[in-house]
Amino acid sequence: MISIGLELITTSLIPLLAAALVSMLITWRLIPFLKKVRSTQTIHEDAPDSHNKKSGTPTMGGVAIILGIMVGCAIAVFLVKMSLNLLVILGVLLSFGLVGFLDDYTKVAKRRNLGLTAKQKIAFQLGVSLFVALYYVFVAQMGTKILIPFVWKSVDIGYFMIPYIMFIMVAMVNAVNLTDGLDGLAAGVSTILSLFFPIICILGMHLSFNLLSGPESATAILNSTMDAMFFFSLAGACLGFLVFNRHPAKIFMGDTGSLALGGGIAAAAIFTRMELFLPIIGLLFVLEALSDIIQVAYFKISKGKRIFKMAPLHHHFELSGWSETKVVSVFTGITLLLCLISVGVMCLQYVGR
Repeated sequence: MISIGLELITTSLIPLLAAALVSMLITWRLIPFLKKVRSTQTIHEDAPDSHNKKSGTPTMGGVAIILGIMVGCAIAVFLVKMSLNLLVILGVLLSFGLVGFLDDYTKVAKRRNLGLTAKQKIAFQLGVSLFVALYYVFVAQMGTKILIPFVWKSVDIGYFMIPYIMFIMVAMVNAVNLTDGLDGLAAGVSTILSLFFPIICILGMHLSFNLLSGPESATAILNSTMDAMFFFSLAGACLGFLVFNRHPAKIFMGDTGSLALGGGIAAAAIFTRMELFLPIIGLLFVLEALSDIIQVAYFKISKGKRIFKMAPLHHHFELSGWSETKVVSVFTGITLLLCLISVGVMCLQYVGR
């Protein structure tokens, strides 16, 4: 099984490179077009003053990321095989990308930093997440067991699997959205996470092979491993976008990109059964979301006091004297370290069996 997984990873280098090339070329052409139609960023009033110079930078660059992922996945399907789960993952990517696009368009059309209302966005997120949860349990029949990383035990949570899946998706979408506040931050962290996730999936499926019961079989587990190849297309698309999104950014992904990335990452992690690795190797996404939640809650409870100088967390470090490039480098470096540690531990567990 490991040898087959490694072969799939090697094969997926082609979709990765294709996604990177498509994303880079489309981003290159998008920049002058978005400037021409005045689809530019309005800086949020709560952002640090140093961000005011970014006003007027083209946004909605997430369109290029989405198209890059779609092309990469299409090539992967041609090289390997079709997967219904992969189509659902891409459907989730497009769905969240669409609501993000509507949000960005509203901001641009009305020349303000607020697009769709919070209620509109959360209602959409819950609707898509509910669809994914119902499909997972009743259509794909992937069971109601969750795998615990590193200890490799399974826990059957029954129909609590439905709210469990919904929570993961909504949390991830909003976490990535909050992280997208510095040049190259969301795309950089997503790239590192996505490059390692297929390896984690292959090792995890081998280590947990005997824990799954019911309709699961070697073929079903292999299909889950193949669904992880989605991450290579995502990584490639983000790399192509980073050519123009790194500091100083010539274009932003906007909610079009951040919501699509969050939804796609969450869905792919769920269908590969490795979703509990998201808070481990995606710790920075978690910390960004938690910092915002804690800040808002404490502000209301204390009647105006703050824990962080500014939330999300990356703004706190900016106001503490860190340069934007230092924050991005440290955050992506921590993500890389967490990925390396996770893969290293899993390799030791695999060798020890």
